[in-house]
Amino acid sequence: MSIKLENVSYSYLEGTPMSKVAIRDINLEIEAGEFVGLIGATGSGKSTLVQHFNGLLLPTTGKVFVDGVDLTKKETQLRAIRQKVGMVFQYPEHQLFGETILEDVGFGPSNGGLDEADVLERVKEALSYVGLDYESLQDRSPFELSGGQKRRVAIAGVLAMRPSVLILDEPTAGLDPQGREEILNQIRDLHEERGITVILVSHSMEDVARLVDRLIVMEKGTISLDGSPVEVFRQADRLKNMGLGIPQITELMNELKVCGLNVNTDIFRVEEAEGEILKALGWQNNEHV
Repeated sequence: MSIKLENVSYSYLEGTPMSKVAIRDINLEIEAGEFVGLIGATGSGKSTLVQHFNGLLLPTTGKVFVDGVDLTKKETQLRAIRQKVGMVFQYPEHQLFGETILEDVGFGPSNGGLDEADVLERVKEALSYVGLDYESLQDRSPFELSGGQKRRVAIAGVLAMRPSVLILDEPTAGLDPQGREEILNQIRDLHEERGITVILVSHSMEDVARLVDRLIVMEKGTISLDGSPVEVFRQADRLKNMGLGIPQITELMNELKVCGLNVNTDIFRVEEAEGEILKALGWQNNEHV
């Protein structure tokens, strides 16, 4: 399922003295099955942009197409679009409302007209995907859970609709390192196993560098850079001028290069950096260290 934006602009409080342009003249196409990262400084328009992908916001000017359907047409059934393009917001508390986890995760399929048996199957499947045990959690209130568990339940509620596109706006915000790693690994596995399109909004350069295939950089409401992580992070000075950075490992490799060590600077992971440094130093494997 593809998403296409043509000359999309959006202003909050349009037509009032408080009107403010949030995104401006966006042209963008995301193909089915892509894993896309979206980064940018606070206020760059990231969250506003992704809310156009399923019609939560409609453009002030321009058009948005999901699988060829024009979301700006009055006859378009936006509810049906949102079942196919699911969104997990930054704060899961805003998305949880059921008295029990079973009720919360099953709300979408139940509201979509599925019978009780099918809803139960969807709930069990979705909870399993995010690493939660249905039998022990089904009757618990989602508001009793830890931050990481709430995040997983929120994701499960979207997955229960079996969307073709999954949008995640800062899905690891506020989590401890272990919780962050678990959530990100589950998102990666979902993409690989189900082939769904994933759009990840994040402030973490490390996260997007190791997960996504394509990286879009927002600046002052426009798309400033769009390419592979390698292509984008080669623009280190430009990113820093935007108030962004590059992965710490990439920064280290750049510093080593400046110091005269012949290393590849297009590296984002610790294990890759280790091998590259050992190679540059003339060591063939770790046993000599």
